[in-house]
Amino acid sequence: MTEIISSLSEISKRYDAMFVDLWGCVHDGIRAIPSAVSALQAYRREGGTVILVTNSPKPRAGVAEQLVGFGVPVDAYDDIASSGDSARAAMYEGVVGTKVWFMGEEERDEGFFTPLKLLKNPLNIERVPLAQAEGIVCCGPFDSMADPEVNRPEFQQAIERNLKLLCANPDIVVDRGEEREWCAGALARLYTEMGGESLYFGKPHPPIYDLARRRLADLDRKVADRNILAIGDGAQTDIAGAIGEDFDCLFISGGLAARETQTVDQPVPDALEHYLQKEGVHPTFAIGRLR
Repeated sequence: MTEIISSLSEISKRYDAMFVDLWGCVHDGIRAIPSAVSALQAYRREGGTVILVTNSPKPRAGVAEQLVGFGVPVDAYDDIASSGDSARAAMYEGVVGTKVWFMGEEERDEGFFTPLKLLKNPLNIERVPLAQAEGIVCCGPFDSMADPEVNRPEFQQAIERNLKLLCANPDIVVDRGEEREWCAGALARLYTEMGGESLYFGKPHPPIYDLARRRLADLDRKVADRNILAIGDGAQTDIAGAIGEDFDCLFISGGLAARETQTVDQPVPDALEHYLQKEGVHPTFAIGRLR
């Protein structure tokens, strides 16, 4: 049975490190969530380590820059593990070939094509039209408000040529303020449903957690999995991923599932339980907002 808590401080001393989702937990896509920032700052003052684990397709530096714009201070976290970095490493190792058809917003996602210094011999990746591509790199839709079905004609062409799709952000949707937008995960899901092969590198899949552990190691922190708490608002990304890694996890019910869990300040217990049963996940803890 998931335990509903009132504040992070109730359980924080049990854990040496936290893997914390960003969108819906620390910011809302527009601005920082003050209570979440304060909770993470307090945890770090007590000696805890915070790794922000995000399905953003941006490289780590791009995420950090974005956080400054949202008003998230640097003393709220220690490091960042992004699905963008995990996916970039795979791309420069050639998992979808060297000639790729890119899906996303050119200006926003330009940093995805910055070579990774951690790779000794990254391949030369060339962006080409779909007809010339060896694979697809998907950071997101061309239009985040458009139904993923608009991509069906191009996807059919790609599937007929057995192209693999690299998904740099497994999230299906995010809420930017009050508006819900489609993410790369929705396109990858459609591609798979149509018979194509999608490769995922963010939550809930193992590569991003391996990267988060490396970030801890880079900080000279040796933390056993049992002493890591994963925090997030995505049942099928943050929570399913944490359970798959055998981490304890804290579900933020006031994010993507606010309506289903009837969360205003805290989730309604029966509504929360019904939602979690429907999603097939059982987090260790739940709270309305990170605080």
